[in-house]
Amino acid sequence: MKLFLYIVSFLTFGLSFGQEKNFPDDFLGNYKGKLEIVSAKGKQEIDMEFHFTKTDTIGTYKYVLVYNNQPRNYFLIEKDKAKGQYIIDENNGILLQASVFDNGIFSMFEVNGSLITTTEKFYDDYMDFEIMFTNTNKVETTGKGTEEIPTVKVYPILGTQRARLLKQ
Repeated sequence: MKLFLYIVSFLTFGLSFGQEKNFPDDFLGNYKGKLEIVSAKGKQEIDMEFHFTKTDTIGTYKYVLVYNNQPRNYFLIEKDKAKGQYIIDENNGILLQASVFDNGIFSMFEVNGSLITTTEKFYDDYMDFEIMFTNTNKVETTGKGTEEIPTVKVYPILGTQRARLLKQ
């Protein structure tokens, strides 16, 4: 009986761990859904697509965000795939550092006083897209500034953009 339980456990858990996904190849494709934009001003929904495809250049992928049928044509470029380091090239001189781990793309950057965090997490047949932002001028400081209780800067989240996009 113990042997039977061991074999069942191995087949159940051992095989599931062996099915690790290969980023980005296992997640290439077109995704489509609705983007929900939420802030103190209210909530709105718009159409969104994400096109993630190969190019003729090894290590460079088309990375196209489409909002209300208006594409933003970017590239995702491998900087050091083994370390999960990538670059999002916005094709206008802006290059954003991005980290890839756990089948997701993560970046954080500041532009015009806004601190923006982006997350794109991939699953078998969909992806979750999220942006959070704050104004760096609205920082609050707390704590005592000591080794025991350090100073902490707090930024209020001013809005989010979220979408679950289904793979087409």
